[in-house]
Amino acid sequence: MILITGGLGFIGSHVTRALLDLGESCVLVQRRAPAPNGLIAGEEGTRVFVEQADVSDQGALRDIGDRHKITGIVHLAGSFGLDASDPIGGARRGTEGLLNVFQMAAEQGVARIGVASTIGVYDGPGHSPLREDLPLPLTAGHPIPAAKKVHELLADFVANGTGLEVFLMRIGGAWGPLGRPASRYIAAPQLVHAAVHGRALDQPPYAANGADLVYARDCGRAIALLQLAGRLGHRTYNVSSGRLTTNAELAAAIADVVPGARPALHDGRDPGGIGRDIYLDISCLREDTGFEPGYDTPAAVADYIGWLRSGHER
Repeated sequence: MILITGGLGFIGSHVTRALLDLGESCVLVQRRAPAPNGLIAGEEGTRVFVEQADVSDQGALRDIGDRHKITGIVHLAGSFGLDASDPIGGARRGTEGLLNVFQMAAEQGVARIGVASTIGVYDGPGHSPLREDLPLPLTAGHPIPAAKKVHELLADFVANGTGLEVFLMRIGGAWGPLGRPASRYIAAPQLVHAAVHGRALDQPPYAANGADLVYARDCGRAIALLQLAGRLGHRTYNVSSGRLTTNAELAAAIADVVPGARPALHDGRDPGGIGRDIYLDISCLREDTGFEPGYDTPAAVADYIGWLRSGHER
């Protein structure tokens, strides 16, 4: 029985689906009232149990642990938040949530805890592909990588002090079903949505720019494999495709699925960008789980377009 915080969110839903496909049962902890999302429809009450709770509420987590025999945890919920009006409160809630998850794991005898991090922690120098052992700067230009750096340090400290088996997941540019229709970091969602809805982009991206994209279904499967692996040889894992996907590659794949809808792109690279390609080394993930991406760019684009055309908004 795997507990997933944020289990009905974007990545959490795909992790849940992957764990179900691998024969596990799941407890999904969600702060907001749950709503059907199409990925796990029909499973609730059989192998999926939904609990509405805030992970910063230790008592609520204890109650959930009393009702379910938890054998593993995937912690996807909680960060410092993006509310600039309350940075102290946001930092407190995010940190309390992480520590409460560790407390629950220690009290329940949970075998393994996965903690979500982000590709954004690699916000300093370094040549791609970026490996997990690359030294990271202690500064961050955005609340999310700031939170994840703090959480990584706390996770390492707690794991070393308690003996809990904790693994960290530095997740790349995840996109696909249930994701946001637009992102400030990757162009894939807005390119696909524009093609499906027959509209032009207000600000076309640059053809040669790209990112290490991981399709959401692959992302969920990779995390599930880490959670269930017989043995993990590392504390930290890059979770992504391990390659650069350019906007030109995405545009070509979209045109193959939606004839006449090839997105308009600016030529070359964004002159205001960072001027280098960022993508991850996923050798550790491959070696310890056997993971290989199941969706290349054409397959991911076709799947996401099919999902949207079937009536889903995201």
